[in-house]
Order: sequence, then structure tokens, then C-alpha cells
Amino acid sequence: MMGFMTGEETRTTVSPSIPIRSSAQDADLRTPPTRAWMTRLVIAGIVLTALNLRPAITSLGALLEEVRDGLGMSGSVAGLLTSVPPLCFAVFGVMAPRLARRFGPAAVVCAGMLAIGTGLVLRPFVGGTAGFLVASALALMGIAVSNVLMPVIVKRWFPDRVGTMTGLYSMALALGTAAAAAVTVPMTRALGGNWQSGLAVWAALAAVAVLPWIPLVRAKGTPLSAAPTEARVATGAGAPTGVAGAGADAVPKAPVSGAREEAAPLRITRSRTAWALAVFFGLQATAAYITMGWMAQIFRDAGVPAGTAGLLLAVTMVMGVPLAFVIPRLATRLPHQGPIVVALGLCGFAGYAGLYLAPAAGAWAWALLLGVANCAFPLALTMVGMRARTGAGVVQLSAFAQSTGYLISIPGPLLVGVLYQHSGGWGLPIALMAGLMVPQIVVGVLAGRDRTVEDEAAAR
Repeated sequence: MMGFMTGEETRTTVSPSIPIRSSAQDADLRTPPTRAWMTRLVIAGIVLTALNLRPAITSLGALLEEVRDGLGMSGSVAGLLTSVPPLCFAVFGVMAPRLARRFGPAAVVCAGMLAIGTGLVLRPFVGGTAGFLVASALALMGIAVSNVLMPVIVKRWFPDRVGTMTGLYSMALALGTAAAAAVTVPMTRALGGNWQSGLAVWAALAAVAVLPWIPLVRAKGTPLSAAPTEARVATGAGAPTGVAGAGADAVPKAPVSGAREEAAPLRITRSRTAWALAVFFGLQATAAYITMGWMAQIFRDAGVPAGTAGLLLAVTMVMGVPLAFVIPRLATRLPHQGPIVVALGLCGFAGYAGLYLAPAAGAWAWALLLGVANCAFPLALTMVGMRARTGAGVVQLSAFAQSTGYLISIPGPLLVGVLYQHSGGWGLPIALMAGLMVPQIVVGVLAGRDRTVEDEAAAR
């Protein structure tokens, strides 16, 4: 698949209105020999990075009861722990565009993978709840900046395959999420039943993800080593050319030799679509982090064995593997993404209803339905790439939507923990989860309208 995509992405599309007047100019338009291996490295980096963006969270969810007992946490403190990921994503995600302008996206993502690995190694062994939270924050900082920059890298390196590459990235993210949920408990048992070892082992995956970014950091003059606010004109797959239309298979416009597109100032907060997308991102993140942090515990409290509860969480996460590839491609072919938003929301309603009425009896069905509902995440990422017309717009929209969205999502997991502790059951928390699906559908339909943030910001 990697070879296929490389060949597909390295083609150069020339507009019929721009004649090729000499063999020298024709040679300029051909893909340089280094492009092929660099494109393969980018694809490998995207996949390995995506695999690392959720194990820090779902591995903890699978062992939350053991961590609570080991560190002496109450239900409210455990709720705070499950709120740390969106808090870190909101705080550190804002830094990503500035860091990328200074060091280049590849360098920032590479450093992010190092931060994830370091945090995951340290957090089980530093001792105490405070140290656990600080080390978790270090890992989550690396996840936060990588979260923001992945859509930017996809848009700049694969401008005419946004849907395909977003789907590949989302599939890898879902696979990493599900794998951590499924194998953390049995792997912990294989390591002697020590929860510290079961959590720390995921640092090895982050160490592997550092490797493909190192040569990309050292390769100067590529779209990934350059500041993302500059649209550099180049030939081949790495050219961050303008895209005619927002679809995944849109044909890139031919660049004008020697031209350079400067990023126009964009007041992103003037765009209603940007706000709708940010709120949609926040509400789907709320549902996702409640699911990752608490769903295994819901099943365990219903009498499901710990290993099976971890597998159920893995089923929920693994639904994103096939659907995360299908949904972005479908979304880029529709003029309005509202119908997809509604379909995912209805699956969420059905899953929460089943979780309330018969959590153990229909556990596998509810896990499947909630897994479909959680695919609002790759849809949100796809809409980030579709709702901005320029590379600079994608950077701003990605940072704004994700940072604002994660701020919105902070109270959700914490509130679930508080409601669970004070009500003595899961009825109220599940009712909260179901109720949040209503505004998620509304703002998702608004965010799915066919318009761009640049046009909206300029019109106001």
C-alpha cells in the first residue's frame, strides 16, 4: 500500500493552460529522486505517530482500578486523572503552530514522540498521584502537538489526497488505541501482574516512532522542515500546492515557477464554521475520553471480568480502524457532511441506551455501537482539512479547533467521576453522555456545511 501511495502522490499535475516550453522546464516538473523515499518516510512517520497518540490513555483506562488502588485515589481524583488528557491537549496544542514555525513540523513531531516515550517510562515509577500526573502531562504534551500537526502534515505533503491520508492516519490511531486497550491487561499479567510494568511497556512504541522523523528533520528545504505558514512552491508529492476544491481527490493547481504564496492574516474567531467545528471537536472528544477512561470500569461494575472489559473497550476502539478509512473518503465526496454526523450520533444514542438498560447482557453490541459513534473524530479531522482553503488556514483552524475543543472536553470525564461517586451508580453519568450527543449533532451539521474559514473571516 505504501508503494502504491508513493507512486500516486508523486505524480505532478500540470494545468493545460500552462504550456511546457522546453525540456529543461519539463525536467523541473519531474519528481526528484529523493522524493520517493522521503514520501515513504512521511507515510511511515504518520502511521507510527498515529499509533502512539492514544495508548497513554487507553492503557490507563484498562488498568484504572489497579492504578486507583495502587495510588490510593478516590473516584473524584480518578475523574481528574481522566480529564488530564484534554486539558493537556488544549494547553499544549496552542503551542504547536508557533513551535512548527520555529523548528518545522517534523522536528516538533519528533520531539513529541520523545516526550511520549519519556513520560510513559517515568509515570508508573515516580511515586504518588502528583508525580503520576506530571509524568502523564509530559507524555500528553507530546501527543498534543502531534495531534495538531498531523492534519497540517497531511495537507502539505499530500494536498490532493487529504481524505485518503487522513483515513490512513485515523486507522493507525484507532489501531493503537484498540491495541492498548486489548493487550494491556494480559500483558501486565505476563509481566508478573505489576501494573507499573504494564503501563511503562508502551514507551517502546514511542521510541520506534522517533526514527522516521530524524532524516526528515535533517532534510532541509522540504515542506516538513520548513515553516508551515509559508506555502513553498515545489514539484512532486511534497509540494504544498493549492487545491482546486476540498475533496480528497481534488486536482492540485499547477504552481507558477518561482512564485511564493504568503499566508494572509486570518482572524479565525470571526468564522462561524471554525466555532462550530471547535465545539463539535470538543463534544466528540468529551465522549471519546469518557469512553476511554470509564467504559471498562462500567462493564467491570456490571460484573464483566477485567480481561473481558478490556476487550470490550478494544472493540469500541478497533471499530475506528475500518471506519476511519471509509468515513474521511466518504466525507470528501459529499457537499455536506451533516448526514454522517447524524448517523454517528444515532449510534451513540443507541449505545448509551443499551449501556444503561443492560450493560452486561448486550455488552458486545453496545461496544460496537459506541465504536461507530466515536468515529466522529476522523470526521472532525477531515473537516479541518476541508474547511480551510490554504495551508496556513489549516494550521490555524487545526490549532483553534483542537485547542478550543479540548478545553470544552475537560469537564466531561471529571463530571462523570463525581456523578459516579456521589450517586453510587452509572445511571446519571450515562444520561449525561447521551444528553451531550444532542448538541454534538447540531454543531456537527453546522460545521459540515460547504464553506471555508478564509471566506467567512474575510466577509465579517
